[in-house]
Amino acid sequence: MKIAMIGQKGVPAMTGGIERHVEELAFRLGRAGNNVLVYSRSWFAAPQKNPAINVTAVVTPTVRTKHLDAITHTLTSTVHAIRSGSDIIHYHGVGPSLLSWIPRIFAPKTKVVATFHCIDRKHDKWGVLARTALLLGERAACRFPHATITVSRTLEAYCRDRFDRNVRYIPNGITPVTGKINTDRLAGFGLEPNRYLLMVSRMVRHKGQYRLIEAFRRLRTGGQANGLKLVLVGDSAFTDDYAEEIRSLAENDPDIILTGNLTGEDLRQVFGHAYMAVHPSSSEGLPIAVLEAMAYGKAVLGSDIPEISEVIREHGFSFRNLDTNDLTERLGRLIAEPETVRITGQRAKAFVEANYDWDDVVAQTNGLYGEIAGKDAVTVGDESSKQAAVA
Repeated sequence: MKIAMIGQKGVPAMTGGIERHVEELAFRLGRAGNNVLVYSRSWFAAPQKNPAINVTAVVTPTVRTKHLDAITHTLTSTVHAIRSGSDIIHYHGVGPSLLSWIPRIFAPKTKVVATFHCIDRKHDKWGVLARTALLLGERAACRFPHATITVSRTLEAYCRDRFDRNVRYIPNGITPVTGKINTDRLAGFGLEPNRYLLMVSRMVRHKGQYRLIEAFRRLRTGGQANGLKLVLVGDSAFTDDYAEEIRSLAENDPDIILTGNLTGEDLRQVFGHAYMAVHPSSSEGLPIAVLEAMAYGKAVLGSDIPEISEVIREHGFSFRNLDTNDLTERLGRLIAEPETVRITGQRAKAFVEANYDWDDVVAQTNGLYGEIAGKDAVTVGDESSKQAAVA
């Protein structure tokens, strides 16, 4: 089938859960024999084609502002996808899903899919008008497409209860981490193995980096940090003011390391040698960063929102959402119990490998495409690693 992916910033993924999700889907679907178009924004990626994996990054115009970037890019991408004769147009995110009615009218033979990744209107960066538009996007994602996917059980229940729509639960995934993880990149960040706490996330206020910094400093002041450093991986997402706030908080503090966005071997080593991961976000869909930390065998301390709890409930630790005092107390307790942290991380790794594998995710998605298109979906074979990129 010819499959168009719309809503992500582009590939290869450098930031954001949606970009990673689309990249994993696209490369595996392409290797399975589908022709995949991944629409990218000109400021994020260049037009590229990799015939070896049947994936093309198509750049279409956008208006690069906080409020217009996603919707204008969705419009131009949708027009291109219709003209390209796509069998499937797959919208990622509730904002882009606002326009999922267009192919239903102007390309009636094309099948439309939407993935509900997160309740974006809860994010602090949006004002009243944007939140209203995102609420309409939620309704559109559950009404216009031939099929709607949610990445968490929490979102599945939300769509069923609020919009009376039976949706398909297909979660985010992980690629199992195998082989020795080197340490040669750590020194460049001033790090030593097992001597730092880790948070991987875009710098958006609802992710809670400022709260984690405060908790870490309280522990250090009280002599409970045990010499650990705090590493924050990620950068702005149209949130430059907040990113600058975080940089100011960390300025002149040698124990707080801001790496910016990391990919490839740098990210592998930083994940692989952390003492544990912390994710104090107040709003999520199903955080890939949490799944990846668990795949590296890391215990995760996360806020007790349902979308995180469904992953770490049995094989992780939680604190009361938005409660810095509780975050500080629980983090201090875990720093003092390294054996508990180690064992929990091992169990977390086994859990996500059994339940959140990208090959299973892609097989289910590919099967759904075939189901709604009335075609036999090609088989998605086992994929041990994602080495090929759009280049």
